[in-house]
Amino acid sequence: MLPPFLPALVAALITVALALGAILARALTPAAGAVAAAFGIVIVLTAGYAFLALLILFVVASVMATRFHIEEKRRKNVQEGTAGERGISNVLAHIVVPTAIAVGVAVGPAQTVPLTLLFAGGLAFGAADTFASELGVLSGKARSILTWRPVTPGTNGGVSLPGEAWALVGAATTSVVGYFLFRAFSTPTAGFLPFVVVVTVAGFLGCQVDSVLGETLENRGYLTKGSTNFLGMLSAVALASILFLALGGPL
Repeated sequence: MLPPFLPALVAALITVALALGAILARALTPAAGAVAAAFGIVIVLTAGYAFLALLILFVVASVMATRFHIEEKRRKNVQEGTAGERGISNVLAHIVVPTAIAVGVAVGPAQTVPLTLLFAGGLAFGAADTFASELGVLSGKARSILTWRPVTPGTNGGVSLPGEAWALVGAATTSVVGYFLFRAFSTPTAGFLPFVVVVTVAGFLGCQVDSVLGETLENRGYLTKGSTNFLGMLSAVALASILFLALGGPL
């Protein structure tokens, strides 16, 4: 159900203002900021404020992780963009799937409970992937996810124990924050334990799928970074669906 006109207008203006702030802070390129604003408006108008709030917190956490020790990352040439800013392909890779899920809430409100899990699972992947790459790369060591041979930090498919730990932190934090946001905005969702387990596991495993795709397909030129991230998020949503059904549906 669409929000009333005035709250919807306010939410849209807030979304635009936040996107503009991200552009001015050089966290997003102008094109990426415009795309983020447009998709964010669709999310809040179709699914409501809890969904937008979780998306905003994901973006804020991603920016903080990206900017963390940015000068060190630049020296090692492993930074995002030229100075930590994210472009349109990165934004699209992380927002198309959540937006489609949000639209699903408006189309089939009876399915809101599983859709909250899928939405949070997708963003949990985004947080896990961002934390693993932006914080894990600072460990200075990485190994191939498939062969466990040492690789240069920042290499597609390269993982490290600190990076994996940060991926788990990102997924778990998203699950807990997401649960309480949905509850705070009276959005129907699953119980605390099932929600946290499904979202955390889906986000973390989706991050591993992303690494495998990066090593096997992106490194060979079959995928771009954006398409790898998109498929990684799609896998996380699929895993959340499977886990939801495996646990018996409505929880």
